[in-house]
Amino acid sequence: IHLMPPSVSLADAMYLAGAAGRLNAVTTDFDWNDQFTLWSGLIGGTFLFLSYFGCDQSQVQRYLTGKSIAQSRLSLIFNAVAKIPMQFFILFIGAMVFVFHLFVQPPMLFEQSELERLQSMNAYRPVAERYRQAFESRRQAAKELIDAHRARSAAAEQHRLDAFRAAQREMDRTRDQATRLVESTGGEPGFTDTNYIFLSFVTKYLPVGLVGLIIAVIFAATMSASAGEINSLATVTMVDLYRRYFHRAGTDHHYLMASRWATVFWGAYAIAFAGWGRTLGSLIVAVNKVGSLFYGSLLGVFVLAFFFRRVGGTAAFVGMLAGEAAIFCAFFTRISFLWYNVIGCAVVIVTALAVAHALERGTAET
Repeated sequence: IHLMPPSVSLADAMYLAGAAGRLNAVTTDFDWNDQFTLWSGLIGGTFLFLSYFGCDQSQVQRYLTGKSIAQSRLSLIFNAVAKIPMQFFILFIGAMVFVFHLFVQPPMLFEQSELERLQSMNAYRPVAERYRQAFESRRQAAKELIDAHRARSAAAEQHRLDAFRAAQREMDRTRDQATRLVESTGGEPGFTDTNYIFLSFVTKYLPVGLVGLIIAVIFAATMSASAGEINSLATVTMVDLYRRYFHRAGTDHHYLMASRWATVFWGAYAIAFAGWGRTLGSLIVAVNKVGSLFYGSLLGVFVLAFFFRRVGGTAAFVGMLAGEAAIFCAFFTRISFLWYNVIGCAVVIVTALAVAHALERGTAET
């Protein structure tokens, strides 16, 4: 494998990643509190994807730009087919980056500005030395584990596996100590550098041309997603709020300028939220976690519109409020965020049906 030691094959790399628990992609236990299990992925993930790809205006407006219905359907099918393999590929790259850093010492902190700030302090040196020793121990343990695995000696392999995992735990403890040092010396509370790991690898170890290509791809994807989200928010603000409740008789020019100001507002809001969102850990998880706070209720309203025509706007609105209340109650528990989508959708439907039935009875009695 490119950049790996010559003696380490792809099979060896996958074995080491598995030994460190980096390939535990599927857990079959049914546990509400485990974020990623087979059941939360299949059930909660299905509800999340149905809402995101079928109800979120930022996605639906892309389908509307297709030249034909067939083209829009093809786009939706492509999302459905490619989403899961793409996620597995992304996670696999992360696992291989982890294996790479078993043999090449990673920085103690991947956020360069915080690392440079700590390097000028006396408290940094003992932590850095402990980190260096922990890395050397882990690297040696990884090499010995590969040798034992190739020798097919079960007893020796188990012994080396225990030593490797112990070395990994020591590395994790040292990293945690460095993180606490950042916070205790005036750094950001809740400091995390998870989102810097891949970028650090790209900028330091990949060829120059490939680095530029990857950075360009990241910018292109970010700009596309941001443009869709901001345009969607500005559209909803204008159509559902401003034109309906604040200024019904404006000219086209007036609405054009108002929509531009709405775009500026939501762009500024997105920048401010991104500044706070960097403290939430992995961006992939954070985006889905924030979305799951609302997607379940959104999907529930669409289900009502498609399958329960007798439910009116009042009942649907009450159901959506109840769904959001249920989701935010679940937020303060240990329930995995993927289940928020199921909870919100179910509560919206049940509550709306109950309210609609009560309204029908009240109307019949009068």
